[in-house]
Amino acid sequence: MRRASLPIERRLPDLLEHCNFQQLKQIHGLLVTSSLSRGPTLSSLFLRRATELGRMAYAELVFSSAGALPHVLLWNAMIRGYAYNGPHENCLHLLEEMPQRGLKPNEFTYPHVLVACARLGDSKFGKKVHCRVIKAGFDLVPSIGSSLLNFYIEMERSRLLVGSLADGRKVFDGLADKTIGLWNRMISEYVGFGDFGSARRLFDEMPERDVVSWNAMLSGYVRAMDVESAKDLFQMIPAKNVVSWTSMIRALADSGDFRAARRLFDEMPVRNVVSWNCMLSSYTRHGRFQQALDLFHKMQADGVVPDGFTFVSALSACAHLGALEIGKWIHFNLIRDRLQSGAIVGTALVEMYAKCGDIDRAFIIFIKMVKKDVFCWNVMIKALAVHGRVADAMKLFALMKREGLLLNDFTFMSVLFACSHGGFVEEGRQIFDSMERDFKIEPRIEHYGCLVDLLCRNAQLEEAQQVIKEMPYEPDVAVWGALLGGCRTRNDLRLAEKAMERIAELEVDEGGVYALVSNMYAASSEWNEALKARQKMEQRGIQKSRGCSSILEAADVR
Repeated sequence: MRRASLPIERRLPDLLEHCNFQQLKQIHGLLVTSSLSRGPTLSSLFLRRATELGRMAYAELVFSSAGALPHVLLWNAMIRGYAYNGPHENCLHLLEEMPQRGLKPNEFTYPHVLVACARLGDSKFGKKVHCRVIKAGFDLVPSIGSSLLNFYIEMERSRLLVGSLADGRKVFDGLADKTIGLWNRMISEYVGFGDFGSARRLFDEMPERDVVSWNAMLSGYVRAMDVESAKDLFQMIPAKNVVSWTSMIRALADSGDFRAARRLFDEMPVRNVVSWNCMLSSYTRHGRFQQALDLFHKMQADGVVPDGFTFVSALSACAHLGALEIGKWIHFNLIRDRLQSGAIVGTALVEMYAKCGDIDRAFIIFIKMVKKDVFCWNVMIKALAVHGRVADAMKLFALMKREGLLLNDFTFMSVLFACSHGGFVEEGRQIFDSMERDFKIEPRIEHYGCLVDLLCRNAQLEEAQQVIKEMPYEPDVAVWGALLGGCRTRNDLRLAEKAMERIAELEVDEGGVYALVSNMYAASSEWNEALKARQKMEQRGIQKSRGCSSILEAADVR
């Protein structure tokens, strides 16, 4: 009997590592009907596989039936299952129950309990586990040190335990055998939290570095917009990879040095789609839309397969340039059925068609999209309002609420914009009031600006002034600009001058403001006042800017 069981016993660990649930049940039957079930090693491997397959109820049944022969291997397997599948609280319960069953947690128990603590956000229990680890002498075990580091980092990210990153650093410093992966992790976390000085000091202490170490530090300088330090570090990297080159290109572009960024891009020994997207998105983010399209065409000529991020950048460039035909070509020749893959490309198409004037096609694409996130709804609502289809925008907002979508502050910006452009004063008031009352969204100054604009467009200047007086923010140029536009509608010269003076106090040099007030006085034949407004502009050394004034966007022709 013993000899017959040896071959299968040796094969079972490999079978358990790769089997599906049906095969697992067959192995279970074999274990139950043989003496193999008495061995904790095979039983723990069986439990582990059951939890890896997500069959927690089945694992719990097997675990409870093995209660007569408690063994730390079985408990570790079950704790691991709860850590990754939940309920995470059960990890903590099993750990507390182990001493009652005569079991002592070992170095393989605590890492999984710490995972559960991190996922639960239970900083108190996690700190307790840390104390137990130290008492048991496991704090120098690399796997436990790594788990403790992960726990404290998660606590810092979720802001559940003040000073957690510092605690994590203490754990890191206490580890005798630090892998290069742990060094890289600590540097990356410092970069992620914006502590670039600590990241660089730790980087300089590293006994050896790999390309991940260099790239982590380089990304820190990119985030800090310290392009000179990034340049110096980039030159020092012994073996640059595509990530190194792409990060440096991003740093140069963000600093405004597009000539150097493009030169570096052209010098890259190997480029992938991420590199192309970096250069492409840098152009679009900084308003270089024609260069973005030129690069997109080069990308096509070089045979690089675009992805969703490529399309978003290219379509954004089309939208800002009004390049409808190019946008259509991208849509029909490259994207085709990719609307099924997610909301990001679909939203970019909606925005492109809307900004290029084809609101009907934008709406058709929106309707056909299988996946639509709240951002896509916001874009469509505002696009309809811009094109004068305010009633449709309001219907879409109502549908959004019925669908139970999680509205955000940008949703209310879009719908208040629609109310303002459609003259829906009462609806706008109600929507504004509902933000905090029904949706727990605190209005920002932009929302107050929309409300002021709504009231001013409908000649309700007294109420607009009251909103400005009572709002919990200092009015900015957009708010005063909206009031100024309302003054023009009602030809309220005195209030217009007051708004102009408040804008002047903000030290924003907008000649268009003074020119507008001067023209209002001139239209009323108050020539002396018109001259004074012009003189104030000259005294401040302000010239009327060519094109559209940024302040007067809120005071556009009504």
